[in-house]
Amino acid sequence: MSEPLAEYGRLNLSSDPIYRYVRVTKPGGVPGGAAAQDLIDHAWLQRLRRIHQLQSAWWVFATAEHSRFQHALGAMHLAGEWGRHLYPTLRRRHPDSPSQAVVIETLRLAGLRHDVGHGPFGHFFDENYLSRWGIDHEKVGRHLVLGDLAPLIAAIGASPEGDFEAGEQVDPRWVAYLISPGGLPGLNAPDWLSVLQPLLVGPFSADNMDYVPRDSYICGVSTGPVDVQRIIHYSFVSEHGLTLHNHGAEALFMFLTSRLYLYHQVYYHRTVRRIDLQLREIFPATMDRLLGGNPLDRLPRFRRLDEWRLMCEVDRWADEEPDPELRELGRSWAELVARKLKWRLIYAGYVEARDVPNGALTLSRTEFAARIRERLRPELRRIEFEVDVAAQESRAFNPMMEDQDILFYDPLERSYQHSRVLDLFRRLPVRMAIFRIFALDERGRGPLVEAAHQVLAAA
Repeated sequence: MSEPLAEYGRLNLSSDPIYRYVRVTKPGGVPGGAAAQDLIDHAWLQRLRRIHQLQSAWWVFATAEHSRFQHALGAMHLAGEWGRHLYPTLRRRHPDSPSQAVVIETLRLAGLRHDVGHGPFGHFFDENYLSRWGIDHEKVGRHLVLGDLAPLIAAIGASPEGDFEAGEQVDPRWVAYLISPGGLPGLNAPDWLSVLQPLLVGPFSADNMDYVPRDSYICGVSTGPVDVQRIIHYSFVSEHGLTLHNHGAEALFMFLTSRLYLYHQVYYHRTVRRIDLQLREIFPATMDRLLGGNPLDRLPRFRRLDEWRLMCEVDRWADEEPDPELRELGRSWAELVARKLKWRLIYAGYVEARDVPNGALTLSRTEFAARIRERLRPELRRIEFEVDVAAQESRAFNPMMEDQDILFYDPLERSYQHSRVLDLFRRLPVRMAIFRIFALDERGRGPLVEAAHQVLAAA
């Protein structure tokens, strides 16, 4: 077959609303014992089709029916495109880097697998079930990458850019390292790999630079311009690591502001939070029945646990289950599905980014509620209420909580400058919700609001 025609045998094109097409290597069309399509077709990845991208926000935004699977393909594509752009400066600074094809495919596989450990309702599953064992979806994902998925990863022999050089392969530990914010125990990561880790876990990563435009588009929420291509174009590998040229700084500011806007308008939407508060009351007991323990100890059962199965089971419990405890759980789920929500928003406190009290960023939801309660008059301290702390809730989506530095290069001064994300926000005219109070009714609203103001002033 001629070379132009052979290319059609190498790749599949997957349609995508953000990138138009995502390229995927085909089994039998490229060297190696496996291709990216084999990994995409694996049961662990296909399971993500049945887990919503936006945990509970799909009950609020009618079109938010996209899945973790779609986001995984998008993150794979974006990580690969970014790696292709960075490779010349990476190789210049780190001559021991593997071939371009290996570097790109390592990044693509990390993007594809970064969410593979998610359970039903995504980050909510982490916070309200996995936290019992001190783990999260990232630890589960690393376990899968180094276990069930490792043979396929090691058998890959090509990227969409080209074939690997003789003797090269992707080490599954490299993929696990790239999706591990705290590093991978037991791996002395090569320098070239360490430099690339922020592409998957940094404040502007292939993960969040995919989900911001994707979630915005599919939810129908306009966030303003998100110029991902400009950010990628002006990023490079310097002697200090991943660096953004100042010519890309404004695009980064726009992206971070759009991410914050989406956080408040979608992920932290008042009704989404009301749903989450009610869901928190029934979710752990439901998981105990459907999973019954640490997913790392029961992987086959965890692989079968997705939102489709969960919703079918709780619907059956409500109507057919003889066990009274399960029947009550099922009916509680039915009320949630019907959006019969018991919690009402009675107050939301906002503050300019430049005025965010440092104490508010470390105050937990439990601590905030306790401090409010102790400031109430004795006769009001039995009032039922819940609080949200913006810096603590939905942390995975909240750019305020990014603690890594961003390295900028100023061509006029020929100098490098580190900036924290929160410091960048403090230079921008953005307003953010710091806390909310939810109650069952309006009783005690005034004292609750007054107590919350006192807590915030003292933070």
